Amino acid sequence: MDETPLRVFIDTNVWVSAFINADGAPARILEAFLAGRFVPVVSRVLLEEIDGVLRRPRIRRRLRLIEADLATILALLRDRAVEAVPEGNLRLCRDPDDNLLLETAVLGEARFAVSRDDDIKRDLDLMARLKEQGVEVVSVAHFLSLLAGPAA
Repeated sequence: MDETPLRVFIDTNVWVSAFINADGAPARILEAFLAGRFVPVVSRVLLEEIDGVLRRPRIRRRLRLIEADLATILALLRDRAVEAVPEGNLRLCRDPDDNLLLETAVLGEARFAVSRDDDIKRDLDLMARLKEQGVEVVSVAHFLSLLAGPAA
């Protein structure tokens, strides 16, 4: 049995949704991370994007977590993650920001990239090219079903 921790890239939109809605599916991904059920793959670019989104006034008003709890979760994310250093060499989609994030997944050897971004999830060519790199793009619901299943 393979004991290698499951490496997973979680997109910014999923993390932010988890911080906003305690009852949503992304919150269950956050719970799985906190329980150590997977190892997140991150980069400075991803962490800065999360931080930037969380600083937006319209997002801050919606956060369900107090500042101290959010800081603790983000510190855990930095400490427990595999960090990749994308250099902008991967050009698979039209959005350069998404390219850097997807490069994070590839360089960090993520098995899955979990996203709610339709530009990524609906681009079959992009998904096939990522799969060639060893990264399978999945929805939040699909990832949760993988975590719950016997193969996870």
